[in-house]
Amino acid sequence: MLELFKTFFQIGLFTIGGGYAMIPLIEQKVVDEQGWVSRNELLDLIAVAQSCPGIFAVNISIFIGNKLRGNKGALVSALGTCLPSFLCILMIALIFQQFRENIWVEHFFRGIRPAVVALILLPVFRMAASAKLNRYNAWIPIAAAFLIWMFGVSPIFVVVAAGILGYVYGKYLKEDPGNP
Repeated sequence: MLELFKTFFQIGLFTIGGGYAMIPLIEQKVVDEQGWVSRNELLDLIAVAQSCPGIFAVNISIFIGNKLRGNKGALVSALGTCLPSFLCILMIALIFQQFRENIWVEHFFRGIRPAVVALILLPVFRMAASAKLNRYNAWIPIAAAFLIWMFGVSPIFVVVAAGILGYVYGKYLKEDPGNP
């Protein structure tokens, strides 16, 4: 249990940029170092965590904690993921007013933004490879992103529609099970 807490505390502590930016660190810690889940299992957990309400990284930590140690493991891993952010926000709230107008703080946050984008893009490319994205199905995530970005379509609608279309395709339209 201590190892579970420690691992997710480190994930929560050393990740800036939200849930998607945590994916490379989660992958390194729980797949590569600990071997708690496989890459394919992590890909499935990412899909489920995106579909569930709540904080993405906390959802993943709960799923992994539950898999390893049941409900107590889920609680310990969620606490490990949330505690660093809570402590950081508490500390910032106490001192932020003093540094809000500081030009160095503003430049610091401006410098972090491109790094966060890179942290988000890395798992996108890894997930695309794991999901066997190819020239025949690459239009699906592009179309989904376009609908959300350009037309303001709700991501919930996109996820539900993609799930329904995937089910219909797999159940009724797909002829060769070995062909993506």
